Amino acid sequence: MMMWSNFFLQEENRRRGAAGRRRAHGRCRSGLTPEREGKVKLALLLAAMGATLAVLSVGTEFWVELNTYKANGSAVCEAAHLGLWKVCTKRLWQADVPTDRDTCGPAELPGEVNLAAAVIAVLGLVVMALGCLCIIMVLTKGAEFLLRVGAVCFGLSGLLLLVSLEVFRHSVRALLQGVSPEPPPAPRLTYEYSWSLGCGVGAGLILLLGAGCFLLLTLPSWPWGSLCPKRGHRAT
Repeated sequence: MMMWSNFFLQEENRRRGAAGRRRAHGRCRSGLTPEREGKVKLALLLAAMGATLAVLSVGTEFWVELNTYKANGSAVCEAAHLGLWKVCTKRLWQADVPTDRDTCGPAELPGEVNLAAAVIAVLGLVVMALGCLCIIMVLTKGAEFLLRVGAVCFGLSGLLLLVSLEVFRHSVRALLQGVSPEPPPAPRLTYEYSWSLGCGVGAGLILLLGAGCFLLLTLPSWPWGSLCPKRGHRAT
């Protein structure tokens, strides 16, 4: 009876030892302390918010609306809307335009691609996806050297998105200033930017902020520890 008791006791100790070794191996494999892992997850959440806004902004096709005024002495008026993927125009009957509007519109028709801004924005989304992959590898495999790579990717994607917005803005200004002076005279135009353009600006800024957070996580902790030393217990 004593032999079986010793056998079961040894078997239980062996299982506990194996479980402890597995837990230790998992901690060594992850390479992240719980506190550091929590900070990485918070920074990743911030970057994910920026990524969501970026995809929402790039996916929409209604960034700015161009309209002529209804008071043009004609029964029709013209409108257009520009997006990252389309340039759309439409001629509307003034009787179909809401009476509370001073201008014509909105217009919703398929059109041409704004190629320069679209390529820059898509490149930014690809770089952003690469940054997300790097941070996921940090959390799952413990490859902390990828934190810096992810930070660079998020920062570059935020810059590319802002450059795309600036290219688009300049294309709108060039369109408004490039009206032909030849007769008949071109009608007066008014324009307004859509909410999706604001999403793009917000996404670029949030991604840059997320990149800064990841860069801070890559810095060594000893300079901050020397600036803020821990207070020990005084000897009595």
